[in-house]
Amino acid sequence: MTQPLSVRNVTAHYGTTKVLENLSLDVGEGELVSLLGASGCGKTTTLRLIAGFLEPTSGTITLGGRDLTRLPAYKRDIGLVFQNYALFPHLTVLENVAFGLKQRGVAGAEREKRARGMLERVGLAPLADRLPGALSGGQRQRVALARALVIEPPLLMFDEPLSNLDAKLRIDMRVEIRQLQRANRTTAVYVTHDQEEAFSISDRVAIMNAGRIMQFDTPETLYQRPANAFVARFVGFENLISMKVIARDGAGVTAEAAGGAKLTLSRERFGEIPDSFVFASRADGLKVMAGAGEGMPATTGLRTYLGRAYRVPVRDSRRPDRREWCSVGTAGARLGCDAGAGAGSVLCAGGGSLGWTWPETPLSGLPAISPSREEIGSSGDPALSARLAIGESLRDSRSPP
Repeated sequence: MTQPLSVRNVTAHYGTTKVLENLSLDVGEGELVSLLGASGCGKTTTLRLIAGFLEPTSGTITLGGRDLTRLPAYKRDIGLVFQNYALFPHLTVLENVAFGLKQRGVAGAEREKRARGMLERVGLAPLADRLPGALSGGQRQRVALARALVIEPPLLMFDEPLSNLDAKLRIDMRVEIRQLQRANRTTAVYVTHDQEEAFSISDRVAIMNAGRIMQFDTPETLYQRPANAFVARFVGFENLISMKVIARDGAGVTAEAAGGAKLTLSRERFGEIPDSFVFASRADGLKVMAGAGEGMPATTGLRTYLGRAYRVPVRDSRRPDRREWCSVGTAGARLGCDAGAGAGSVLCAGGGSLGWTWPETPLSGLPAISPSREEIGSSGDPALSARLAIGESLRDSRSPP
């Protein structure tokens, strides 16, 4: 029977190195939660603590009210799907799936019945007598999933289970995993570094960095309302600009960034705006405007063709050492950009996206204020000296030369 999971104030060390700090996480009954982040952020350590492969320095872990904190892994009755499948090469598919049932003392006839039934559910019944070496990567992953599900665990955990599969198979398998998890209403924790994978498969996602959860919310909320600068960058708000309000009127504010660049932000779009804040926008939340005017001076450079779009370097005219990359659509399309590593840069953009403001306390967890959708025009000359600004669409709708 599936059960809720609670991790409370957990801190963990490897030797003298602190890898998790006061981490808390709740997973509801039947919910699938993903731990998402770059390598070294603590997501796999969290999974190993829940599974019982590590013990925390402090804090508690409970499953359905049962304290697991110091319980050995083999007594936790948790299903785990490994990145490398961990199948027994000398056992058949059927024997691999039935192995957990055998260890739990399930009788032979009942064990085979349940194992064959699970193979039917994952579409592998015709391959029951094959050895793992005769299966494809996707088939081996489904065997590992069937083996974890057949014991009917109260908690199912996935350690980057799709990282060894090709791109199309990863998409197919994450759909299968989600369907099986929902059908069984199994509480699940899923570890991945792939944002698209986490967002597509999860009820909620915990974005982690340096052993802490930076934001824990639904995929929609994370994507549209990042709570701090780290999460904003992680989900694609490439442009983060620290600004101060220099003038207010009934309709909105005029704000100034370092170096004197000014933006006008409307109260209708952004709500109440504090005196100091961070302006955040995806690449398609700003646009290129020819000539002088409000905005941040920038110069675009030589374009390269990438198939669906052109990619063009963009430099802040006052800081020529800073370079980002932008993509320009084909004829008739809108101008777009893909950020480089320069934090706080403004990039030209295309498409239409959401921009946000929030008080200038980047890691405070304060919610974003309100959205703004900016419609962007198409590109002119890729060697254009331009200003990056918010405003009306470009009148110059020439396609890239």
